[in-house]
Amino acid sequence: MELVKENKDKNAGTEKKEVVIAIKGLQKSFGKKEVLKDINLELKRGENIVVLGRSGTGKSVTIQCIVGLLKPDSGSLKVFDNEVAEMNDKQLKELRIKIGFLFQSGALYDSMTVRENLEFPLTRVLKLTEQAEIDKRVEEALDSVGLLEAIDKLPSDLSGGMRKRAGLARTIIVHPEIILYDEPTTGLDPITSREISNLILSIQKKYKTSSIIITHDMECARVTKGRVMIMDEGAFIAEGTFDDLHESNNKIVASFFKDIL
Repeated sequence: MELVKENKDKNAGTEKKEVVIAIKGLQKSFGKKEVLKDINLELKRGENIVVLGRSGTGKSVTIQCIVGLLKPDSGSLKVFDNEVAEMNDKQLKELRIKIGFLFQSGALYDSMTVRENLEFPLTRVLKLTEQAEIDKRVEEALDSVGLLEAIDKLPSDLSGGMRKRAGLARTIIVHPEIILYDEPTTGLDPITSREISNLILSIQKKYKTSSIIITHDMECARVTKGRVMIMDEGAFIAEGTFDDLHESNNKIVASFFKDIL
């Protein structure tokens, strides 16, 4: 299916920004099941891209390929102009420091306090040893997500929204240039979901991150703004602003917006 580009002329003449992720013709199968058929995407520095798609369309597989957790069968996937599939273990490790990955669950260690969860990447990944610097970065990250008061709590003592915030704090503590959000508002009530969506925007502005946000949550897509891309059957079928896609005549695109006023 041909990619539908809405609002394609409104950005003409704007300043050209560096492309931090460039994907061309990406394909990935598991046995006989073809999950990614033809993925093409460019993420520019400082940009948010929202990826919408039903379950099983290949959204999570795409971002796992970006960080080298999965290797594509064919196509090109470059991050900071380097082909990910050609990287060795050391290069992948260095790349993953620059890319924050917020999992659906937050992926916190249950036996560690929030403080200890945030100290872990500082001491194990960045190899920091000065406790004063570690404390400063932990407190700064928690303050950025409004969770400083929970610094010595265990994950089991946190609400779902607080766990998401703690997971986000651990993601940003190494100061990544790119953040990949995998369903950041799943399982949250509407008010908390909106708070997390607004927090994504706040993090982008404060840390100048570039982000790909995978979501089923249309309100999250609306709040986080940026460019919206719609995936169906292993390929992107439409892209544009939230408002323009809302008015699209494409039947698949319109199905995502049918309950949006």
